[in-house]
Amino acid sequence: MAAHRSDGMAGAITRVWGRGGIFGFYQGLIPWAWIEASTKGAVLLFVASEAEYYTKTFGASNFVAGISGGMLGGLAQAYATMGFCTCMKTVEITKHKAAAGGAKPLGTIKTFMAIYRAEGIRGINKGVNAVAVRQVTNWGSRFGLSRVAENGIRKITGKDDSVPLSVGEKILASGIGGGLSPWNQPIEVIRVEMQSKKEDPNRPKKMTVVNTARYVYSQNGIKGLYRGVTPRIGLSVWQTICMVALGDIAKGWVEKATGDKVTVKH
Repeated sequence: MAAHRSDGMAGAITRVWGRGGIFGFYQGLIPWAWIEASTKGAVLLFVASEAEYYTKTFGASNFVAGISGGMLGGLAQAYATMGFCTCMKTVEITKHKAAAGGAKPLGTIKTFMAIYRAEGIRGINKGVNAVAVRQVTNWGSRFGLSRVAENGIRKITGKDDSVPLSVGEKILASGIGGGLSPWNQPIEVIRVEMQSKKEDPNRPKKMTVVNTARYVYSQNGIKGLYRGVTPRIGLSVWQTICMVALGDIAKGWVEKATGDKVTVKH
């Protein structure tokens, strides 16, 4: 929807289905989503936990520590592992499936190598700066707002900081934090447009965050910058529950298993 901004939800589902049936919804899964999923969580949890801990040593509140940890974790994610993965996933989703003259279209690895030979390391990391802005704002908001929600739950239930929240309470807090976080959808639309293989003669030849934003606005107005926000709210809720609530729970398990004290655990 971020790439084809004239589509509604039904139209987007029909378009994806037309690109391979049920398998169309898994374009870019192998190997790009596998690589991304198996690395970005570790990067985020490690960097965000350390950043939260050190921010708290300076007397920061849960909210400030959460935002700081999330922003630094998101930044590390973007440049360490997500740049080329998101680029190649978007390429797979937006490239033409039918090659000229009836020839078989390039597979995902051959597509990757073709982009690398033509444009080098910058080509396979196209849009990485937009990815970085998205991840910084994503996880800054998700961690920060989840910590605010946790504080609210503590006030309602009368629990102080020494009493851990239940699993259900942590999931609720993370769901609230994740649901409020897609305010940055324009950054996601810009990122998709920068990485898209959609053919349009009106697109800027050399795309930057600024001229891509202008292009999207000129084509679709302010609504175009928020296309796809509804499914992204669902994605944000899911990811925040996994990385914030379940991340904290996993830290508790590690603490019990090793006897070491986890640096940051709410």
